Amino acid sequence: MSSSVLSMARPSATTATAASASSKCATAATATLLAQQLNAALASGKSVSTTTTTTTTVTNPPKQALLAAKIIQQSHVVCFDVDSTVICEEGIDELAEFCGKGSEVARVTKEAMGGSMSFQDALKIRLNIIRPTQQQVDEFIKTRPSTLSRNVKRFVAQLKADGKQVFLISGGFDCLIAPVAIELGIPLSHMYANKMLFDYKGDYDSFDITQPTSRSGGKAEAIGMIRKRLASPECAMITMIGDGATDLEAVPPANNFIGYGGNVVRPEVYRRAQYYITDFEQLM
Repeated sequence: MSSSVLSMARPSATTATAASASSKCATAATATLLAQQLNAALASGKSVSTTTTTTTTVTNPPKQALLAAKIIQQSHVVCFDVDSTVICEEGIDELAEFCGKGSEVARVTKEAMGGSMSFQDALKIRLNIIRPTQQQVDEFIKTRPSTLSRNVKRFVAQLKADGKQVFLISGGFDCLIAPVAIELGIPLSHMYANKMLFDYKGDYDSFDITQPTSRSGGKAEAIGMIRKRLASPECAMITMIGDGATDLEAVPPANNFIGYGGNVVRPEVYRRAQYYITDFEQLM
């Protein structure tokens, strides 16, 4: 019989990884380097990390950030992607590296981004490559804590203080995301993510294909489920914030999308997003 690992807790990285956080999250902008980096990315169609190997970091320029902040003020519900948005890392890539399968998984990820396979097929192939045991996942959670993106904790606190509902919607895994939700004060019932399943010996078995985020179009489906939970679903304004194309495609049923490029620039998202921010402080 298989079991979910939702109950496992991943420790906070707020203090333990404060030194490394500055190297993972974008914290400043340099206009000249930014222009060179972004123009090269848009020309090649490649994603661009906003963190450099030096102490100077660059970010892509925001688009209509003031209007985006007004949209947040008007929203009743704010939904966040997690990997590369709420946190600096991509969870499955980090887990693959931890298990010694980083390069193999990276190749599949590249193929999936090229549209050669569905999201669910790509997820299945990557997990079958990694095949983490429950013990490995537990050890990974303890030794590789997530790094919160710059100012996201303050932003979420403000949203909650303003009476807005906050949700996390991720193609990542609940066992890795639950501690992030807890640190941000977001109820686990407000989290939509995938579930890894293990057999009675603790070996990897499969993942829960009934979760909406396990398949293409899943984030839009999750937002549809969230809308049905609301007291006045027709009147509620829902805004999705994220770095990827799957987040952008959550509109509709979300009313608005705000692109986030504080950790990585995805040129397609940057081009298509009407609103784009590089620091959550720009929405406060």
